[in-house]
Amino acid sequence: MPTYITLADWTGEGIANAKESPRRLQQAREVFSTHGGELTDFFMTIGDHDMVVVSTFPDDESYAKAMLKVASGGAVRTETLKAFTEDEYRDIVDAL
Repeated sequence: MPTYITLADWTGEGIANAKESPRRLQQAREVFSTHGGELTDFFMTIGDHDMVVVSTFPDDESYAKAMLKVASGGAVRTETLKAFTEDEYRDIVDAL
């Protein structure tokens, strides 16, 4: 399944209610599952972004639906990176 790295930042509303963040994370896990995905890793980070989420989904459309649902809650803004595993990377480079 495709892997997605999501860089997330709290909105003003999200940081004002930071204590609710663990509950919102659990809700995101459930939304991902509903759309056939899995949240495989979560990190709170220091730097340009507040959180990093690694997830897998069957396809881009499923990921987009899940992220629109999560983002519509208003607590986070996101940036998506579609990731390739090492094996996929090797196949891509070998094809050059």
